Amino acid sequence: MIAEVSKFLLIPGLIYLGITAVLITTNRPTTITTEGGLDFAALTAVSYQTLPNLQPYTAHDGVQLQYRLYPSAAEANKAIILLHGSGWHSMQFHPLAEHLSQNGLTHVITPDLRGHGFTPARRGDVAYIGQLEDDLADLIGVVKAQFPSAMVIGGGHSSGGGLAIRFAGGEHGAMADAYLLLAPFLEYNAPTTRPNSGDWARPLSRRIAGLTMLNNIGIRWFNHLAVIQFNMLQAVLDSPLGNSATTAYSYRLNTSYAPRSNDGRDLTAMQQPFLLVAGMADQSFMTEQYEPTISAHTSAGTYTLLPDVGHIDLLTTSKIEPILTGWLMNLD
Repeated sequence: MIAEVSKFLLIPGLIYLGITAVLITTNRPTTITTEGGLDFAALTAVSYQTLPNLQPYTAHDGVQLQYRLYPSAAEANKAIILLHGSGWHSMQFHPLAEHLSQNGLTHVITPDLRGHGFTPARRGDVAYIGQLEDDLADLIGVVKAQFPSAMVIGGGHSSGGGLAIRFAGGEHGAMADAYLLLAPFLEYNAPTTRPNSGDWARPLSRRIAGLTMLNNIGIRWFNHLAVIQFNMLQAVLDSPLGNSATTAYSYRLNTSYAPRSNDGRDLTAMQQPFLLVAGMADQSFMTEQYEPTISAHTSAGTYTLLPDVGHIDLLTTSKIEPILTGWLMNLD
């Protein structure tokens, strides 16, 4: 009798594992086109002669991670940490960070997130789901030690904005006093997200489904596998910054980089004041959907949409400067 019951229970388990194996092994990374993705020209054309050097900080696991510091030109009671978007690194914020710091509005800190930048230990990967949040908490500790009286603002662009939202809903969320979201990624199926983020992201959907099934039963052995590729233009890859691009993410990094898929829990937890700014010509997101989507979960936000501004251009346009200036000056 016991043997029959064990057999009865074993068969569904084997079927479950068989399905995950098929999903994972039949949806592998491929060579993708380098045409039609996001145009990074606004960033590759920037002069980086005044770019601050990277400096290290020690994360919770003893690994040395890096960030750039733009100290305020005047006494400032705010420090903002800006998290870069998928595939790139801290250099994307150079024009904006210079404007904010040189005008004495805030200190600006721009990290290269784990798995990114010029010399990551494991490009496109982290050690476990949630490690990016722990890294950010470590960096906030460094910032608070350097600027003890400053209000700490967590912020980010695109996937970096998604990470900021995830952070707000996690165990460290209270460490930030406010948030700045620049065209943030919410979820792959959110009303704000265009198909494949406007031809930028190529998710391996079956593999993601299979790995999610395994994680649901506590099996994490395969979370290092790549589950998403990015359509980085060949012109970017051939540029002097091409070797700093990250063109694929593991399951555990990709999961760590976005809000949790649980009916807006992370947004609901975001009760600190936040500003969301996006361009109305954004190629990746339907920005008119941000306010109705997010305000269903939290009323703490202010929203501004800029006409004729795209996803990458948002980082370099002068149109964003008075918006951020007014918000920062009125933020208590």
